[in-house]
Amino acid sequence: MQARSTASVEAILQATAQVLEECGKQKLTTTRVAARAGVSVGTLYQYFPNKSSLLQAALRQHLQGVADAVERVCEEQKGCPLRPMMERLIHGFLDAKLADTRYSAAFYSVSTDVDGSRIAEEMSRLNTERIRVLLESSPEKLAGPVKVFVFTLLGMLAGVSRKLLETPQPERHAAAVRKEMVAMAVGYLEMSRG
Repeated sequence: MQARSTASVEAILQATAQVLEECGKQKLTTTRVAARAGVSVGTLYQYFPNKSSLLQAALRQHLQGVADAVERVCEEQKGCPLRPMMERLIHGFLDAKLADTRYSAAFYSVSTDVDGSRIAEEMSRLNTERIRVLLESSPEKLAGPVKVFVFTLLGMLAGVSRKLLETPQPERHAAAVRKEMVAMAVGYLEMSRG
């Protein structure tokens, strides 16, 4: 029963992303999402009482995927030198953010409508703490406050990836932007080392 419930929720959230990307936030309805997910509207309402709660859950799941990618990199790179650590962190973040550019871009369109800034802030706090711990684990040290470095790094990652996702055909520019982001982050890192 619980496995079926989990599968239903997963199908609904996946369908939400698909309908959002195809139709936009104005035409997204719980009826369309339920039909795409292959569940009844009643089943959808059993898990999500309204469109807003549905979009919040889908946005949270999307952002959690990025946070999970950051967490994996932080675990893998713990205790490593700063430069490869930073390069791997940038690639992990971008891999998650650009895994499906259509859905990532679609979620930006609803983030202000469904208290997305609060959800994004929760995920940012998780990422900030994980990256802080990661950087402090390196045998090399940063000269300045690690929290300031992490804040600046995450701002760069979020801002540039959003700008990329809001362009037509972000896939065309992804490799070049990825290379530039690594160069910026590593340059900033080199400048900040003790």
